[in-house]
Amino acid sequence: MTELPTLVVESADPTPPYEQLRRQLAALIRDGVVAGGQRLPPLRQLAGDLGLAVGTVARTYRELEAAGLVESRRGRGTRVTDVPAPALREEPSSLARAAEDFVRRARASGAERPAILAAVRQALDSTA
Repeated sequence: MTELPTLVVESADPTPPYEQLRRQLAALIRDGVVAGGQRLPPLRQLAGDLGLAVGTVARTYRELEAAGLVESRRGRGTRVTDVPAPALREEPSSLARAAEDFVRRARASGAERPAILAAVRQALDSTA
């Protein structure tokens, strides 16, 4: 099994750990860093390496499997699927997930709805 790049789960990040891990692994798969057929680390190993509960890593793997990026089989472990390149593009819900992540972070910093909306409008105007 090829070694994965370093994965990091930030405890201060308001994004749930399983989602932080899911995003990192999905990006590695989409970018071709983790190739089709490559085996991901066993649940217990990855959980121990990251200081997470096994259930957290299991949820990450389930989410990746639901997206068609990995396949889990008893005795074979969890492997990256051989998905055609177009299927590896950003998931349709990625914009919604990014927005949710931004709102969680903004609220965690104490921002309220009007300030959050103003920040989004400003970002839209400045990158137009």
